[in-house]
Amino acid sequence: MSKHTPQQLHAPVLLDRVVELLAPQPGETYLDLTAGYAGHASAIADRLGGFRTVTLVDRDENAIAELTQYEQQGATVVHDDFAHFAESATEAGQSYDMVLVDFGVSSPQLDRAERGFSIQRPGPLDMRMDPRQSRTAQSLVNGMSERDFARMLVTYGEERPTQAARIARAVVRSRPLRTTEDLARAVLSTHRGPRAKVHPATRTFQAIRIALNDELGQIERLLGCLTNLVRPGGRVAFISFHSLEDRLVKRFIAEHTAAGYEAEFASLTKKAIRGATDDVHNPRARSATLRAAVKK
Repeated sequence: MSKHTPQQLHAPVLLDRVVELLAPQPGETYLDLTAGYAGHASAIADRLGGFRTVTLVDRDENAIAELTQYEQQGATVVHDDFAHFAESATEAGQSYDMVLVDFGVSSPQLDRAERGFSIQRPGPLDMRMDPRQSRTAQSLVNGMSERDFARMLVTYGEERPTQAARIARAVVRSRPLRTTEDLARAVLSTHRGPRAKVHPATRTFQAIRIALNDELGQIERLLGCLTNLVRPGGRVAFISFHSLEDRLVKRFIAEHTAAGYEAEFASLTKKAIRGATDDVHNPRARSATLRAAVKK
């Protein structure tokens, strides 16, 4: 069993606001679809009076290894991706009073060089959220056509088309790429002008990670389940870290709150809550966006 507290492993983003919006009451059920290292879940469980009605889901085996300690306190721990779990749960008729999904990469994933998520830490080109997955970032980077790679950078990295084309050309010419350093170096070779505050390869790393882990597809599948997954009066909260994720969440809430008396949800956040202003002491929260809704 780990001796780390959840906060030591990963400072939960916008924790106070999440607890406030989900408003846990003793006896209610809580589903954390991206439980990570139980930072949010531990705070919710404190309000519930324990973990007996808590379900913790994660697709990262390292997170699961940490989460198993909560099984002894009554939690249900499931090694699965959030979309598949949500689909399976709704098919089984399961529903919850509170649902949280945090779309971000956890601190341990970023901090462990061997996971290959970080530009700052040299490591293999991996980037798999679930290490059971066979395809890695290395196989994606070295296997895509130049045209498809550029398209991926525009679609998932929101890179400018002209720069995406330059990066794709540089990546193809630099193959084979095996490490995060190899990839960052290839992207840097296309950078013009003074060094930006944000690393020029940030969008490239984001695009590859999203494509490799089907992150947007996962969100769309989850959103399709929520009307059944959340009980009447239940609350759901979403933490996003870039505009592609937040756009899907914002659209879902708008569509399900705009039908008048037939609306299935009511928004709990008239304006998105931003980590940059509401969680200023947590550096990983600076790009976070929190939205929440309640089921009618």
